[in-house]
Amino acid sequence: MKAKIITISVILLIAIIFLTLSMFVVDQTQQAVVLRFGQIVNTYSTPGIHFRTPFVDNVVKFEKRILLYDIEPEKIITLDKKTLIVDTYALWKIVDAKKFIETMKTIGLAESRIDDIVYSNIRNVFAKHSFDEIISDKRESFLKEVTTLSRADLENFGIEIVDVRVKHADLPSENVSAVYERMKAERYSIAAQIRAEGQKEAQKIRAEADKNVTVILAQAQSQAEKIRGDGEASATRIYALAYQTNPEFFELWRSLSAYDTILNNGTVIFGKDLEIFKYIFEVK
Repeated sequence: MKAKIITISVILLIAIIFLTLSMFVVDQTQQAVVLRFGQIVNTYSTPGIHFRTPFVDNVVKFEKRILLYDIEPEKIITLDKKTLIVDTYALWKIVDAKKFIETMKTIGLAESRIDDIVYSNIRNVFAKHSFDEIISDKRESFLKEVTTLSRADLENFGIEIVDVRVKHADLPSENVSAVYERMKAERYSIAAQIRAEGQKEAQKIRAEADKNVTVILAQAQSQAEKIRGDGEASATRIYALAYQTNPEFFELWRSLSAYDTILNNGTVIFGKDLEIFKYIFEVK
């Protein structure tokens, strides 16, 4: 009886071990491929407990989540023959575990293939555009093109390229100074052009102001001459009216006005024979 119990216990233990070795768990973030002597037996993409043949089948698990591969910085040549060092990364995931295991085998080999294909597409796409376009907002559309091309190239490997991004694009150190000098020269040229346009506009405004001043002065002079003429005409009429009213008083007033002018001009020689001084010598 005791030997029978021991036998049953051993059988149960072997069954438990066999069952344990036959089971494997696939997490919700994973997918699994069952291999038997290197050949694919089954694939599992749903989470849960699955079974295999122990000691014969091998289970390889892969991530279902998006993976990040940081591509090494590489040099590219732009359309205008400028060199750029582009540092990129790719977001990718395994969408067909069967194709992936048949073609890539491992994550390391897949990343090596992604590196080659993505860099090749970046080089080809960026080579169609100038340096200024690549560092502008247009780069977004260029990267979408790279993503589309890379996705198509890797489709047969069970890989989907989700996105390709550029972390930064730098000039080689030997080119930085030359580019800075060129940018500085362009800024100086723009500043000189703006300054010249400003001076031209200032001269135009100054000439217009001088013209307006000349016109205003001419108009003022004309108005002054008119007023002076009107004043002299009025004075003449007043003189004529005064002469007609009292000729003797008018003659006296004219002589006194002449005395004022003569005496203010310096030395005066008087003489009784001079008609103009008759009022002086008549005073007693």
